[in-house]
Amino acid sequence: NVRELEGALKRVIAHSHFMGRDITIELIRESLKDLLALQDKLVSVDNIQRTVAEYYKIKISDLLSKRRSRSVARPRQVAMALSKELTNHSLPEIGDVFGGRDHTTVLHACRKINELKESDADIREDYKNLLRTLTT
Repeated sequence: NVRELEGALKRVIAHSHFMGRDITIELIRESLKDLLALQDKLVSVDNIQRTVAEYYKIKISDLLSKRRSRSVARPRQVAMALSKELTNHSLPEIGDVFGGRDHTTVLHACRKINELKESDADIREDYKNLLRTLTT
């Protein structure tokens, strides 16, 4: 992402001027340590799809399919919500990797899962378990 690169470069230059030091690998690491730590925590959508499919004992192809049965749709919605929470991808990008779905479908999935986490203990527990698995 060009904007992120430009922001990182500006951050390093500002840090160099502020500290009165030349730009070195050490200074770059110091300047960008929080960005680098965040990057390590980010999870790929592929990894989310694989983990969710395994957790719910369905195929990845089912997550990407047009099937709308609850046994497939609910895990797909969970995977979309996790993708929104754990990645920097936009709603349209997430929709694309879930079988070319519209961004509004992803938005609906995120809202639905957040709503269900409030009222359904099973969904809340599933989401918590998946989140833990993906971030540790």
